[in-house]
Amino acid sequence: MVHGTPGYRGTRVGVALGSAPRNQSDHGDGEQLPRIRVPYWCAKGHETRLVFLKLPDEQIPRNWDCPKCGLPASRDPGQVPETRPEDELFKSHLDYVKERRSSQDAEIVLAGALERLRARGVLPDQLLGDT
Repeated sequence: MVHGTPGYRGTRVGVALGSAPRNQSDHGDGEQLPRIRVPYWCAKGHETRLVFLKLPDEQIPRNWDCPKCGLPASRDPGQVPETRPEDELFKSHLDYVKERRSSQDAEIVLAGALERLRARGVLPDQLLGDT
C-alpha cells in the first residue's frame, strides 16, 4: 500500500542518522562556571535578584535599574542610591526628536509633508479645513 506522506515524518531536516537530540551539545556537558545571586533594592523597596558569574566584588555592579519602577537600586538595602535627574530617565522617540528640532522646524517639516501628500492627490484640502 502506498502512503500519501513522505518517509521523513518525525525527523528533523539536516540531521544525520544517530545524531544527538537538539538540546544536547556535541561537545559534551562542558564546565559550569560558578555563579552568585546578587540582590538589589530600590527606594520603593522592590527587591531584584540577579545572577552573575562569580567575580571579584568590584566587578559586580553596585547599582542596577529596578525592573519594576525604573529607579536605581543598590546592593545595600539601607543605602538607596540617589535618583537620577529627570533628563536621564526614559525618553521616548518624540523626546529625542524635540531635542533635535525646534517647533518652527517641525512646522516646516509638517507643511512640506502635507504639500507632498496634496500634490499626489492623497490628501484633499477639504479634509484639513485649512484652505
